[in-house]
Amino acid sequence: MTTMAARDATMFWLSRRGANDVFLLYCFAENDSSADELRAFIADRSARIPDLRIRIREIPGNLDYPRWEPAEFTSQQFVHHRPEGLRWSALLDRVGELLGTGVDGTESPWRIHVFRDVLEAPAASGPVLVVVLQVSHALADGTRAAALARALFAPAPMDGVIPSSPGVAVDNSEDPPVKPVKTLTRPVDYWGQICARSIRTAGPRVAGVLRFPWQLVTTARRGRAAQLAQRELADRTAAGAVPAPTAGFAPNPLNPSAPVGVFDHRVRMLVVDAARIRVPGRTVTVVALTAVSRALAAYLAERGVQSDRLGTALPMALPGPGVARNHYRGLSIDLHIDEPDLVVRAGLIADDLATRRERALNPLLAVRDRVGATVPAVFAARDVAGADLDSVPVALDGNTVVSSVYRGDADLTFAGAPVLFTGGFPALGAVMHLTHGVHGIGETITLSVHSDVRVLPDPDRYLALLAEALDAVVAAHRR
Repeated sequence: MTTMAARDATMFWLSRRGANDVFLLYCFAENDSSADELRAFIADRSARIPDLRIRIREIPGNLDYPRWEPAEFTSQQFVHHRPEGLRWSALLDRVGELLGTGVDGTESPWRIHVFRDVLEAPAASGPVLVVVLQVSHALADGTRAAALARALFAPAPMDGVIPSSPGVAVDNSEDPPVKPVKTLTRPVDYWGQICARSIRTAGPRVAGVLRFPWQLVTTARRGRAAQLAQRELADRTAAGAVPAPTAGFAPNPLNPSAPVGVFDHRVRMLVVDAARIRVPGRTVTVVALTAVSRALAAYLAERGVQSDRLGTALPMALPGPGVARNHYRGLSIDLHIDEPDLVVRAGLIADDLATRRERALNPLLAVRDRVGATVPAVFAARDVAGADLDSVPVALDGNTVVSSVYRGDADLTFAGAPVLFTGGFPALGAVMHLTHGVHGIGETITLSVHSDVRVLPDPDRYLALLAEALDAVVAAHRR
């Protein structure tokens, strides 16, 4: 068994307090395969992917972090939804219902949902086969989950692979490929550098107790180093050598304190050709962020809410390999809604994205991150259980979330059926009741909207505003 990284364990414990699974939607052309044949395809492919052959084993009393242990595919992980022949609008309603659910990682940290003969799908001339891959956030972040999906639906089976983050720090900005890489077939324990053979073969609770003193001492030592690093970061920021952090954003009606109800999730998707939104000097991510800035401001204005500032939280994949499966850092991006010129606004957003990235990649922040990696599990679990998830902070990292991931070439197939487009739905948080996904595959880009029906009672109106905003941003750049 392999010990779970502290950050991944936090995601697992948080799943007990609210839905935080990762959902990836892939639309394929329909084919003649039966449901049993599709299930057999998933069973065969998943058996070749180490990340899809594990589950979570909790340690009693949280005396140590949970373990990853071997697990086999079960038929319950393939869900064939009926009735078949849903129209696209009804399919989106069904997907919204899924977003309020969560997998039990102790049984299986992933599940496949299949909808057959879906009608009136965008970018399709006939019926389509829609697949929704539901993944525990403890198992994968958005980038890693996309690599898992690529291994599942690759044109040919891939043996002995495990997905990892691409070696770049941004998402759609550079269109990084999502590819699996070779890894050791024998897992390495997260704490292997200090675990003697006798400890590794002892019971997990005993190993946790033996590790406890080392964790306390290491956490204290790293905490002191983090304090020094924080001081140095503050000094460098004051001197102008490091970009200053973004000032927080005031909450608005999109950020209520009430938790999202299980049946209150809604989704919408805007599927476009990449050529439609590519403009000189701008990345897909920046174009999408600028469109979101206009759509958000317009939607709030229609509700009688005037905002001086709006911002978004944007997850950034970190470069290089990471110990945790959740290998990213959140950026706080100002959407500059006070700038009326969309070309100038896009430039300001691009500059803000660059400076946020520069600060996020500063090595001094990594010193702080190392503290959480050694906190004893019993303390970490207690902190998650006692965290205040109901109060709305005075300042937020963003009023919404935009997650942007390029998912590689459009060469994926499901039992011979070619992929048409892909989308994703970042989870709604305690105060983030509207999120966006920007996902590309091949030459198709999808802007997905995931919302709480109470803050976005008319998601079709918001999608129309988003489409209008996207056209306006592109048109402004092509004048």
